Formats: sequence, structure tokens, C-alpha cells
Amino acid sequence: MQYSTALSDAILALACLACLLQPGLRQVLGAAGAGPRRFCIQLGFALPAAAAAVGAVRFGLTADARELHGWLSRASSFLGLPLLGLAALSLSRGWDWQGPAWGRLLLGLCAGFELFRQLGWSDEYRLLLQLGSLLLILYAGLSQWPWRRPALLALGVTSLFIVAGLLVGTEGFAGPFRRVDLFHALLTPAYPLLAWLLGGLAAGKSPAKPL
Repeated sequence: MQYSTALSDAILALACLACLLQPGLRQVLGAAGAGPRRFCIQLGFALPAAAAAVGAVRFGLTADARELHGWLSRASSFLGLPLLGLAALSLSRGWDWQGPAWGRLLLGLCAGFELFRQLGWSDEYRLLLQLGSLLLILYAGLSQWPWRRPALLALGVTSLFIVAGLLVGTEGFAGPFRRVDLFHALLTPAYPLLAWLLGGLAAGKSPAKPL
């Protein structure tokens, strides 16, 4: 058992769940006509929360949860973060995407995953997809300039994700610490910062443009 990893996973799960209670984001989720976007944002935070919760069970209680943990972790990478990146883009531009548009985006992400899995390029696709999602988040924050808070939040989110994914990773040790624990420690503030960014984008967005 890896009790340090179970603990870091449990803290990350709580952080992701707390994102949905962030006041600004709750306003986004409760807005009239926000059903499809609300579902996608909730899914974007629920997937990493579920992956981390199952990870806490896997590393703290039983290895039988390994397969489910792996599946949820992949879903978080291939679907959760991209959905949050798209939500940030739509809020920053004031685009009120309707249900069919969000449905096509969901289907496109699922189809892309299956296509690249069949081609054996899952790792390359995941890297490009996550970098693209972070670019959307960064653009969403910087597009609000000279309003500095969204820009700083976006820079914080993207920096934490990049350091966690590209510099830290999840295998081996960095000094006395497991890299997977450092990975979780970096993502634990990243998701709440992203929730804060989404709430702020909704509060300051321009009039909605249906798509």
C-alpha cells in the first residue's frame, strides 16, 4: 500500500468536489439556459474527483480498484480537462453554445480518443489534447486584459498543470517524495484556481452569442 498516495489522492478528490461549490462557479452552473454547459463543467470536475477518490481506495485499501482507477484517469485526461478548456473559451468569448454544439464536442472528443487509440498514438494524442486545453484556458484568461485577475489565474492554472505533467510526472521519486504525490499536490490548487477563473469569466462576460 502507498498511504502517502492514498492521502494525496483523497485531498485532490476533495479539492475537485469543492470546485463545484465555489460561489462564482455555482452562479455559472445555476444560470438560466446553462444546462448543457453546466453538465460539461460538472463532468470536467467530477471525472478527476472520481479518479482521485478511486485512487485513494486503490493505494490505501485494495489494489482491486486499479483497473477502474486507470479508466477514470484516462477519462479525466481525454475528456475532463478538454471540456473545462472549452467552457473557459465559451465564457471568455460570451458564446452561449446550445445543447447540440456541446453534444458534438463530446462526441468529437470520444471519437478522437478511439481513433488515436486504434492507431496506437494515445500518448501523443493525450499530450496534444492537454496542451491544447491549457492553451484555451490561457487564452480565456489573457483575453480579459486589462482585467488582471483572469490572466493571473489562467497563468497559475496552466503553470501548475504543465509542471505536474511535463516536469514531475507520476513515476519514481524526486528526492524523498514520490512523484505521483507531488503530481497530486500540484493539481490540488490547480483545479480550484480553474473554478475561480470560470466563475470570474462568467461574471465579466460580454452578451451571449448563441451558437
